[in-house]
Amino acid sequence: MSRSLGSLPPEPAAETVVSQLRAVAQFLRRALPLCQAHTVEFYTRGLWEQLVALSPETVLEALSGAGLLALPHPRAAERDNCKFSNVFCENSQKLVNVQFFALAAKYHSLPSLEVCTPLEQMLEALSGKQHKRCEIKTEKFMNDKKSHEVEMMSKLIDSIANFCGIKQVIDLGSGKGYLSSFLSMQYNLKVYGIDSSNTNTYGANERNRKLKKYWRAYQSRPRANVRGQVLEEPKDRAVQDEMKCRANINEKLLSTNNSLLSQDQMASSDSIPLEITGAFTDSAVLKTSKQTETHLVAQTQSDGNKLSENAFSLLNFLPADAVEAVSSSKYNMELCEEEKEQRKMASIKAKASKSNDSNIYLPLTSYITAETELRDIITDLEDCIMVGLHTCGDLAPNTLRIFTAKPEIKAVCSVGCCYHLLTEEFENQKDCSLGLWGFPMCRYLKEEGWCCGRNARMSACLLPTESLFYRAVLQVIIEECYGVVKSDRHVGKIFSKSSSFVDYVRKSLKKLELDESKLPDSGIMDYYEKYKHRMNELEAFNMLKVVLASCIEVLLLLDRLCYLKEKDNIAWSGLVKLFDPVKSPRCYAVVALKK
Repeated sequence: MSRSLGSLPPEPAAETVVSQLRAVAQFLRRALPLCQAHTVEFYTRGLWEQLVALSPETVLEALSGAGLLALPHPRAAERDNCKFSNVFCENSQKLVNVQFFALAAKYHSLPSLEVCTPLEQMLEALSGKQHKRCEIKTEKFMNDKKSHEVEMMSKLIDSIANFCGIKQVIDLGSGKGYLSSFLSMQYNLKVYGIDSSNTNTYGANERNRKLKKYWRAYQSRPRANVRGQVLEEPKDRAVQDEMKCRANINEKLLSTNNSLLSQDQMASSDSIPLEITGAFTDSAVLKTSKQTETHLVAQTQSDGNKLSENAFSLLNFLPADAVEAVSSSKYNMELCEEEKEQRKMASIKAKASKSNDSNIYLPLTSYITAETELRDIITDLEDCIMVGLHTCGDLAPNTLRIFTAKPEIKAVCSVGCCYHLLTEEFENQKDCSLGLWGFPMCRYLKEEGWCCGRNARMSACLLPTESLFYRAVLQVIIEECYGVVKSDRHVGKIFSKSSSFVDYVRKSLKKLELDESKLPDSGIMDYYEKYKHRMNELEAFNMLKVVLASCIEVLLLLDRLCYLKEKDNIAWSGLVKLFDPVKSPRCYAVVALKK
């Protein structure tokens, strides 16, 4: 049963959000040359002399742990009429005061801007009095980071769903399905997990394999005792015998299916998500044949009757077509493109229509854009909440666009990541074909023609200083010895695979298809020795970029929040800090509910 919106916590006013966004944008305008500089070009372009009027020792001392702790509270600095105008030189645009620089960055961080809603306040307002429940221990099949993220985000999603009186969840960018599975099992929600990657098939199979292992412990319990129990390994001998019997049955199921599908050369799996691309042109997925289903039922019926009446099968909790046949590519080639598309869409609708249970998780693979028609993928679409845990690039802003455009979607909870993959409207003026861009979204930044640039959005990627140093010196070698300034090829992650600087350079030259025989080892080491004493410059420069990274993220998040504030059909919108930033740095969720 949905409740009154009046019980929600106070939301930041649209005027306040725009004002804070404007302040962050004005500060970053001055700092953009630092943000947009590429450390690969650090020595070849003389970036330290060009952008910083301080010694690297001064910068490193100010940005050390002790230096940052010594900074006054940003509000106190504002009362002292510190307007941060003396952070950069007016004429040269160089950084001249690193203390004020760090203070300005702290002032423009989300905690200081006071536009976030505390998670505890949000949960209390949505759920009223919190009822204690026994949680499924996710550490059994997730790492610590993912377990923390899934548990915290699930609490908020469940509270929103209860508040709005809805049971359906659409998880965009669902990946291996950890969040989707947990929402389904722990909170009895009907979840559709949609991911665009073909590797989702492998991830979903792995997830099902792990869940299968722990769900078997549940199978020996009465159905009424399943929810709220801690997943434990069965210790009773009778339970172990029963589980062994079940394992044999599952093996027979898979073995039988494999033999029936051998003519198509297709191996069966525990659960194969439906594969479909944005243009619906990849290999099609067909429904399991009637013959296969009949054979499987006949094969297992007698064995199934031997199970305890109080026990229940894992298959009750997996999609009805957890063992599904996929057509061979040879057969698909005989179909015209129109027939392929019709079969794919029919398969999607059939798969979606099978899942009528309230606590089902159904993984689908589809490329989602702002124009995606959800009913083409989910035939039983109803009032729902759309969520996304660390959705990459444009998927996070497109999640918000879909939310505002589709009347069935009553709420949204989106945590974005991979900002470097965002498309920007004003980054490349020659490319105007996209139409809907990842940034900016709100009117103010669009009118300003705001552009961060990929290097600025990459600022949060803190790499080891030695790795950055190797790459920067390699760039000097490439330009001076080979005359190559720009290249379509990338060095990639060679540093971790290299035993020394010489080894790093030789492996890089091979990957760039440059003649490594031109350089003896001694020549390579001469470059290393020439720049070794300047490594602290690169370290200090990278620290400046890292300090600005939080401000870049604030700009992107406030842009999305302002976009929601501009919509008439939104009843409540805000930013909620979901995760411990030490465990999960991308810790802020954009949350909104419709009127």
